[in-house]
Amino acid sequence: MGPMTVPGFFVSDAHVTCFVLNLGQQSQNITYGEHLRACSQGYTCCTSGMEENLLNLSRREFETQVKESGRTLQASLNGQYKSFDDYFLELLNRSEASLQTSFQTGFGPLFSQIAKAFQDLYSDLRRYYRGSNVNLEEALNEFWARLLERLFKALNPQYIIGEEYLECVAKQSETLKPFGDTPRELKTKITRTVIAARTFAQGLVISGEAVRKVSQVSLSNECVRGVMKMTYCPYCSGVAFAKPCPNYCKNVMKGCLANQADLDSEWKNLADAMLEVVDKLSRPYSVDSVVLSLPKRIAEAILYMQDNLNTFNNKVFQACSSPAQSSKTEDQIKRGRNTAEEVSSTPGAQLEKLLSDVSRMLRDMMQYWVHLPRKMCVDRESGQSEADRCWNGMSVDRYLPEVMGDGLASQINNPEVEIDITKPDMTVRKQIMQLKIMINRLKYAINGNDVDFQDTSDDISGSGSGSCADDQCSRDTRLSPTNTDKPNEYAYPSENKKVVNGRSSQNLPCISLYLLSLVTVLLRR
Repeated sequence: MGPMTVPGFFVSDAHVTCFVLNLGQQSQNITYGEHLRACSQGYTCCTSGMEENLLNLSRREFETQVKESGRTLQASLNGQYKSFDDYFLELLNRSEASLQTSFQTGFGPLFSQIAKAFQDLYSDLRRYYRGSNVNLEEALNEFWARLLERLFKALNPQYIIGEEYLECVAKQSETLKPFGDTPRELKTKITRTVIAARTFAQGLVISGEAVRKVSQVSLSNECVRGVMKMTYCPYCSGVAFAKPCPNYCKNVMKGCLANQADLDSEWKNLADAMLEVVDKLSRPYSVDSVVLSLPKRIAEAILYMQDNLNTFNNKVFQACSSPAQSSKTEDQIKRGRNTAEEVSSTPGAQLEKLLSDVSRMLRDMMQYWVHLPRKMCVDRESGQSEADRCWNGMSVDRYLPEVMGDGLASQINNPEVEIDITKPDMTVRKQIMQLKIMINRLKYAINGNDVDFQDTSDDISGSGSGSCADDQCSRDTRLSPTNTDKPNEYAYPSENKKVVNGRSSQNLPCISLYLLSLVTVLLRR
């Protein structure tokens, strides 16, 4: 097929002549437009073949424009995700490095005997954040249990302590509290912080995916005709200079983007919920202060046990009987020192800037879907000064019909695009459902809870697909959405999560039924 050309008229005092733009080829084929399906049936130089080509061109141009607009927003969401993801993982790395350095200095030989417990803790935190099937509360409980086992043996080298005896010791830990109140306090802070971090990152990914998928929705034939009539019919009618009247363009765009506009309500709710999570990441305990203070708090817990070892031993011996003496003579481990740095609870400058940037983006994107028709008209429509000589779909004159509202239901009387409001686009409806699910996750995260909602999309599941952005693929359950649009550095977490908090699990049956009903209703609309 040859290069695309756009037909038009050259109008002079002597004659009206058809011509082809770009090539400048003239022809004398002005005919009455009975053969036209999209343009008005007056005198025209457009043949049926030309009109068909212009319909195809209109489709390609419009779909490209919608996709390009979506890519801009998606790139912004991807960029914010990558910034936050890099920052949070770097926090974990800094925290673990600080722990290793300070514990090697402060606890000497004891560190080598308990180092594995620390490695497992940070590994679990990373895996949970990445979306692996990790129960965060159980992982923290397991950390303190393993730490107690290793410490009890290391601090009592004069005794023979086997697995059965350690099981008895573990049973006493809840009442004897060998580490004081630190495990309980840290559990609250860590679960709230890491749940918020993971859910926030997941929200950015889900948002980007919604933009990508909704921006790729195919146009209806009625919409294509409406766009072609607005954009290229002026050429066929000999008024190539005329731009569409502003309200005329808005009605065409509102009709073509009616399904997308139905995202508006949940899109705003999602942005609001994410802004609340942003607030939780900065206060009352900022995410960086919680993660970076881990070494100091764990050191405090170990020193508490060392200081109260005799009391703890006596109570354990009463409950579990005294263990047998060891024939080996080992020196008693000296009391350690807490050399971990004190961390301010005030958010650092980097975190403040990161959260400020993402908050600004979330506010800017709130009305994206209802503002999209207006945005699509910016470079097309005429100015206000040309209200009497703009293209109204039939001729160069005023445009009288009123502008339609936003969304599918508001298009029932759209004069420019015929739409069956009883048949919503299923891709858009699925994304609305995804946003509802994500909003509920965010609301739970705001309260420090995590909950597993049954996913309704074929695109999000517990098994990974696509490509990973780093070497975490070999170690983590990390799901990358299939995406042909760049940037694609992000990946979204698995949906197969255990309930982290017992309070959340009590709501699961009701929530599942509610969401199932909601999906059914939405898909039938």
